[in-house]
Amino acid sequence: MKSYLPPEYIVERDEDKCIRCKVCVNQCTYDTHSYDADDDVVRSKDENCVNCQRCVTFCPTHAITIRKNQNSYRDNANMSADVIKDIKKQAETGGIVLTGMGCDKPQLTYWDRLLINASQVTNPSIDPLREPMEIRTYLGTKPDALEMEYANGNIELKTQLSPQLTLETPIMFSAMSYGAVSLNVHESLARAATKAGTYFNTGEGGLDPSLYKYGEHTIVQVASGRFGVHSNYLHAGAAVEIKIGQGAKPGIGGHLPGEKVTPDIARTRMIPVGTDALSPAPQHDIYSIEDLRQLIYALKEETNYEKPVSVKIAAVHNVAAIASGIVRAGADLVAIDGVRGSTGSAPKIIRDNVGIPIEFAIASVDQRLRDDGIRNRASIVAAGGFRSSGDVLKAIALGADAVYIATAALISMGCTVCQKCYTGKCPWGIATPDPWIGKRINPDIASERLVNLLRGWSLEIKEMMGGMGVNALESLRGNRLHLRGVGLTDTELKVLGIRMVGD
Repeated sequence: MKSYLPPEYIVERDEDKCIRCKVCVNQCTYDTHSYDADDDVVRSKDENCVNCQRCVTFCPTHAITIRKNQNSYRDNANMSADVIKDIKKQAETGGIVLTGMGCDKPQLTYWDRLLINASQVTNPSIDPLREPMEIRTYLGTKPDALEMEYANGNIELKTQLSPQLTLETPIMFSAMSYGAVSLNVHESLARAATKAGTYFNTGEGGLDPSLYKYGEHTIVQVASGRFGVHSNYLHAGAAVEIKIGQGAKPGIGGHLPGEKVTPDIARTRMIPVGTDALSPAPQHDIYSIEDLRQLIYALKEETNYEKPVSVKIAAVHNVAAIASGIVRAGADLVAIDGVRGSTGSAPKIIRDNVGIPIEFAIASVDQRLRDDGIRNRASIVAAGGFRSSGDVLKAIALGADAVYIATAALISMGCTVCQKCYTGKCPWGIATPDPWIGKRINPDIASERLVNLLRGWSLEIKEMMGGMGVNALESLRGNRLHLRGVGLTDTELKVLGIRMVGD
């Protein structure tokens, strides 16, 4: 069948600069470039290009430029170009339109409509360069009160504290499974988390034994497929996370196609080579909060009550009630993934139309737990489209204890958000099960870039805190008086629990 889809991008090559070195041919995993030995020329198939910028970056003579195809359909506010392309694609394939990364619809981003208040005269600012700024964060169940005693000239804590995760910065690396990303990416995340004093999440694909040495900074995930879940795995991590849902595809499960299940991935996931790894949305041993409670305490029992247990859910309309039930079921952390959460593969229609923005979920859950008198019994971790330290600080002011980042972490390693993760051919060696392509990620370099990102964001968080007159994140957490809204309706302001600018 002839395709009616025009190429999205046009590859332009300056023949005067091109030296026929074939770097672009070797770097492109989509077969966009090919060398014609007879004519001594490099040709390009525009229809294969995904604009990953790999060839542009590595071309030694800067001979390549990729531009968006300027041919356009007639303007139509209802039938936009993206809608027309998706319809044509389904007419040609009869399948579901897949996509990678997160929702890119601008109307679902609220961080840009929230502003941080600053201190001036009556409440002076703080100089973060000369005064200590406390951004260390503890995640886990906190007691209702602390009992102390004075003995031998020292004050000692009598209250038995629940296990806590200690973060030197309120930012962790979100769940990305082995198979969805390469082993080198997992190692880079683990090494960066260890060096920066934070944590990385294994995702639902298990943990390669070579990375167990980073276990003190690892959160191991248990999903419906139970891939790679065994006693050594649970004991290897610093915390255990039960995955109920994720922001990119609430209500549906995960699927790693059989062609991506290589021998190493099969060994880690404990499934046969070449078989589809299906993790259904319903966990067939969880149909109620009581069932969830049973799993939470089974995991705590297995790990000798030495590790906090988290439950990850997608942000949906009744997320506050769900979170309240999760906390009452005994979870130490509640991880909430908003509609802009990313993924290696998801139906585009689900990604763009199901779920709610993380900003509203944070505020709703934080307020519900406070109203129920159980806010201290669990920490809130927010995920789904965090782009900067400003987003992180706003999330904490709305009520989060810490955040997960994934897309930003991958971008720091080279990702250009071409949204073709589901193909498994990521030219940057990130979203691929292919060990040969995965070698493009050097863990030494990638982990250094990740650490630099966290360091830069942490310094910016301290700068903003100083400008707010706050010297500890604990004073900011859930303090929505530090936020103001712009361009928001009264209803939006009410749900977020913030005031309008100028108020």
